[in-house]
Amino acid sequence: MASNRGVVYLGPGKVEVRSIDYPKMVNPEGKSIEHGVILKVVSTNICGSDQHMVRGRTTAPKGLVLGHEITGEIIEKGKDVEYLAIGDLVTVPFNVACGRCRTCREQQTGVCLNVNKGRAGGAYGYVDMGGWVGGQAEYVMVPYADFNLIRFPDKAQALEKILDLTMLSDILPTGFHGAVMAGVGVGSTVYVAGAGPVGLAAAASAHVLGAAVVMVGDMNPERLKHAKASGFEPIDLTKSDKLEELIEAVVGVPEVDASVDAVGFEARGHGAQATTEAPATVLNSLMAITRAAGGIGIPGLYVTEDPGSKDEAAKQGNLRMRFGLGWAKSHRFFTGQTPVLRYNRQLMQAILHGRLPIAKAVNATVISLDDAPRGYHEFDTGVARKFVIDPHGMLKKKSA
Repeated sequence: MASNRGVVYLGPGKVEVRSIDYPKMVNPEGKSIEHGVILKVVSTNICGSDQHMVRGRTTAPKGLVLGHEITGEIIEKGKDVEYLAIGDLVTVPFNVACGRCRTCREQQTGVCLNVNKGRAGGAYGYVDMGGWVGGQAEYVMVPYADFNLIRFPDKAQALEKILDLTMLSDILPTGFHGAVMAGVGVGSTVYVAGAGPVGLAAAASAHVLGAAVVMVGDMNPERLKHAKASGFEPIDLTKSDKLEELIEAVVGVPEVDASVDAVGFEARGHGAQATTEAPATVLNSLMAITRAAGGIGIPGLYVTEDPGSKDEAAKQGNLRMRFGLGWAKSHRFFTGQTPVLRYNRQLMQAILHGRLPIAKAVNATVISLDDAPRGYHEFDTGVARKFVIDPHGMLKKKSA
């Protein structure tokens, strides 16, 4: 039998590369399926959402194979797969979606009704998301392949741009979704909370959508330096407790047209409170700076339970929000997992035609599968990098 290795979560702060089962055409309940494919993983990325689990901030079980950002080559397919072929290089949305339920038909693939018995929505290698095996591995099975996968039209061209195209599985559509749902358009002033990979993807998306100025807030000097080098206005949140003052220093008024929360539930305070975890800080600050009738996109992850929080309310998923402020200002809030299929084809075209050099914006850095634990450790220290795992040595060993 063919072998397989993958990145396995072993408890808070600990991941290892271990031998895992070679994928089979079965769903998490063990039922045989014929609508799936087996991929040789070409690239698979470490995501900030993975870090939440590895830090012990979720109920993720030990033994979970991690990884929901996957690009791969089809090496086997079920008999019901009609429109894809062996050898195709494809991008995999992190959403597992059936394509048949009401929400999938509405392009709300982040909350598919059929792939997870516990709740709406499924994902690879993630806690409470249906039990689908993760793709930080040499090989992985992808179900409902005809619906979920997009084939790159020119394989050689795709491999040349693989560091950009690998971002199609999650962070680029996620950042784009946050910007679109916040209402970013031509001439918009935009603030993005968080200079990690999703925040930088949101900022790059805002530029593509026509924003006049894009500010990115963080407390990490290295990430702020990289944001500035990427063409965004850095906002150092250690400088003031009042985000309005920092915004006014850039655009002349203490407000923006649209804002994006790319931080999520592990947020910290601003200014003097920068070292204190405050789960609702970002949401409250965005309501303060977003103009009346403006929009707030929230692609940053929030969980139904946060057992590792020091805040008793947050342990149950409850946040101390100034919702009345948002209501009074007629804000639009848009939350939830990004429906990747709504965006990834158009974003693929933008990449292939040189309009969106996302790998440079997020500082994509290739590492081997064996180096994945090191990548997790370095990413957790806040380095300004997006780690791309290369399980089979098919990528160019370079940073973007």
